[in-house]
Amino acid sequence: MAAPKILFWGADHAGFELKQKLIEHFKKKIICEDLGTNSSESCDYPDFAESVAKKVLDNSGSLGVLICGTGLGMSMAANKVHGIRAGAVSETFSAEMARRHNDAQILCVGSRVLSFDKARECIEAFLATELDIENPRHLRRIHKIQRIEENGATSD
Repeated sequence: MAAPKILFWGADHAGFELKQKLIEHFKKKIICEDLGTNSSESCDYPDFAESVAKKVLDNSGSLGVLICGTGLGMSMAANKVHGIRAGAVSETFSAEMARRHNDAQILCVGSRVLSFDKARECIEAFLATELDIENPRHLRRIHKIQRIEENGATSD
């Protein structure tokens, strides 16, 4: 498995403390770039979802992690950035499948849902997994997602 070149991180106020702890852990293994927030003061998660999503798109081979209270808001916001596939997960199987079947570039987790250890395990599973290119159905489905993004429908 080829490790991502850079792991971009973003969080809102709810995810700030967990993000800091996770970066401290992962920076020993991979280049981590923290795109904020930088405190636990109230802020808006879409700002950080957009920043991380754009950085991931601009840096081939990179991945992202977004953290809010549940992971859901970050996932919804990141998926609005053209070309991004982000998934909110709360266990390792879904984190792995987000990469293996859906080629997700961003993993979203919830600080109010997961402990440090569970979040770490999800991120490790995400980073250790690549897209299953041997099975054409996964690529076909990803292309359909891209067509929806381009023209609002799975067919041309």
